Amino acid sequence: MNRDPPKPLLPRDAITGWIRSREGREGPNVRIGRYPVRWHIVLLTLWTAFWFVVAERHAAISWHYLRDGEQLLFNQRGGGGLALYANHPELQIGPVSFFVAGLFAPFPADIGEKLADAFMSGLGLYMLVLVGRAAADYNRGTGLNHKRLQQRVLIAGAAFIPMWVEVSVRFAHLDDVLALFFTTLAVRALVRGNATAMGVFLALAVDSKPWAVGFLPLLLALPRPARLRSAAWAFGLVAIAWLPFYLTHLDTLQAARFTIPNQPASALRWFGVNDPATPWWDRPTQMALGLTLGALAVRRGRWPAVVFLAADARILLDPSVYTYYNASVLLGTLIWDSIGQRRLVPWVSWIALISLYGSALLIPSDPTRGFIRLAFCLGSAAYVLFWPQRTPRGRRGRRPRRDPAQGSLVGQ
Repeated sequence: MNRDPPKPLLPRDAITGWIRSREGREGPNVRIGRYPVRWHIVLLTLWTAFWFVVAERHAAISWHYLRDGEQLLFNQRGGGGLALYANHPELQIGPVSFFVAGLFAPFPADIGEKLADAFMSGLGLYMLVLVGRAAADYNRGTGLNHKRLQQRVLIAGAAFIPMWVEVSVRFAHLDDVLALFFTTLAVRALVRGNATAMGVFLALAVDSKPWAVGFLPLLLALPRPARLRSAAWAFGLVAIAWLPFYLTHLDTLQAARFTIPNQPASALRWFGVNDPATPWWDRPTQMALGLTLGALAVRRGRWPAVVFLAADARILLDPSVYTYYNASVLLGTLIWDSIGQRRLVPWVSWIALISLYGSALLIPSDPTRGFIRLAFCLGSAAYVLFWPQRTPRGRRGRRPRRDPAQGSLVGQ
């Protein structure tokens, strides 16, 4: 019996069927001109623009530190050059940040300031893209639903953006911005198995802001031969950036002892530390705690928690409580919610935003804010380190290996 050949799909049916087939894997796109753009990135761009407008009215509180440091580094003012940190210990900013700040120096001061704000805001959006791609690569072969991943990045990114605009626009802390940006690039390089790039990016993070040392346990997530190569690049580039200042002016060592006031809302108060300024042991303990927690996270197979734990250690023991500090925490929760777990709702990011930023805005009591900060840091660290995690089916029983086709680390 003859049968008629199946009728071809009408163009409309073909398009509808293609969209439905892609939604479960990659999610639908929208178009801007000729270029496809993920729908969640469009929404996050609009969300960023809204917060940019809100923050721009009282923007760039600390930009003058970057401008002054850039002029000092390039000897446009006396007492700078390699004597920069010896003469100005208050500039706790890495040389890479001053180099980048120099890109905006040729413009009139107001215009350069606004261009820097826009540039830093754009980096935050790009970081969301990088984290989403890292999550997709890391979970390749585990049955990842890309539409759900985009929803997770959208929800976690909605919590991340207000804090990112706080650090990038309101305070204009280019040093913190670059440290977090380069760390995000290092996470992306880690997932792709590019040990050299990872070492370079971690070094640039430390060379932008010294507290980024807390992110170095990410190196431990690499296989041993690659880890050694990556560490060599990281420590070598850090030495190249910082040693000239220390070797030519030994007084630069005093910059590490620069103190700031111990504010009443600091979690340090709950440890019985009532010194008016930073205790001598505080910075080394901060660094050691971040490195220890990060190493423990990697040992327990939870390397996506490294940034989160280092940020926790920083705000737990820091004598100051500036709201822009929270940007590092929100980047950590973004990485954890996107890469470290598979729940649709990234509730850790929103708990962080409400606990740290919401309490700063709504709770007048300094001791209460300090207690909330303490409780969040201890609770979140215990959660990401010890709460049982279900291993995705694509990784069960598999040892870490390098995917020769993609260059990424899979099965971790």
